[in-house]
Amino acid sequence: MGIAVFLASDASNYINGAIVPVDGGYLVS
Repeated sequence: MGIAVFLASDASNYINGAIVPVDGGYLVS
């Protein structure tokens, strides 16, 4: 899960919608 949070924090800027819902957009938003 750590990797997901790490990616969601950085990747979310690129795939704004791919890893966000998977990891929990709430945390990223």
